[in-house]
Amino acid sequence: MKVLIIGAAGMIGRKLTDAILRDQVIGDRRVEALHLADVIAPVPPASDSVKITTSTTDLTDPAAARALTVWRPEVIFHLAAVVSGQAETDLDLGLTVNLDGTRNILDAIRQTGEGYCPRFVFTSSLAVFGTPLPDVIPDDFAPNPRTSYGAQKLIGEILVSDFSRRGLLDGISLRLPTICIRPGAPNAAASGFFSGILREPLAGLPAALPVDPETRHWFAGPRGAVGLLLHAASVDTAPLGHRRALNLPGISATVADQIAALERVAGPRAVALIRPEPDPLVRDIVSAWPRAFAPDRALSMGFTAETSFDEIIAAHIEDELGGSLPLHDVP
Repeated sequence: MKVLIIGAAGMIGRKLTDAILRDQVIGDRRVEALHLADVIAPVPPASDSVKITTSTTDLTDPAAARALTVWRPEVIFHLAAVVSGQAETDLDLGLTVNLDGTRNILDAIRQTGEGYCPRFVFTSSLAVFGTPLPDVIPDDFAPNPRTSYGAQKLIGEILVSDFSRRGLLDGISLRLPTICIRPGAPNAAASGFFSGILREPLAGLPAALPVDPETRHWFAGPRGAVGLLLHAASVDTAPLGHRRALNLPGISATVADQIAALERVAGPRAVALIRPEPDPLVRDIVSAWPRAFAPDRALSMGFTAETSFDEIIAAHIEDELGGSLPLHDVP
């Protein structure tokens, strides 16, 4: 099987790549070739058994999108996007990358023709929902985005469903929980502080908290997110019908819950590194996002993620900090 990852240089793209190369199968099919594409040149890991190729690709160029489908990958992961904060402050950039880029890769698949119908896994977002929201969102709750990013992702979902209805691809849109803890440097996502208030103190660094501690949200860790993506690449999509977008399992937690988990693991000195720095823009964006889901459709199809922030923090320490905390953070 041939697999394409668009947005492969990003955090989730890199972790997805590593998982595919570790297992060398998706579902019950062996991965023989993997192409990594991004606007930043992906760094290919070494592999003796999977053929790896890379390209520096800008999906806003239709010709570049077509170049990704000529080798007819059976599975395509579309992870590339401008994140929420950028898409809200720069409408043109969000439209160009999140909307035009998605349209271009979908058109490239359609134009490949000759019975080509790949599994297309599209990373959508909880931002397709907006206020007023129930405390727990059921599967039949209507999307109503309150940000440009959410609107762009919802349009992508609709296109994936329509192309699937037409038999042009076998698509599934994943409304991923906010991914926490993201390793590496902070990004421009409005949700970035959810990771920062854990990642920085675990490394002995200060972190800014722009919202009230009682702010509640829906989360999964990087390991959980990769598992959700891989399951989507092989799951039977027949139960989805023409409703190809899925709310996914996750953890409903407040910022205070996150901080309590941090204290259990790293002690009060780590918590003391978090300083309140109110940010009205971030507060307004995040306040319009969901707090909890009842993702019955996804659960019935076998999707799973983490079940506690203690689990997420433990995975971060193992994967990103060599399995232990800096001595000054040990409680």
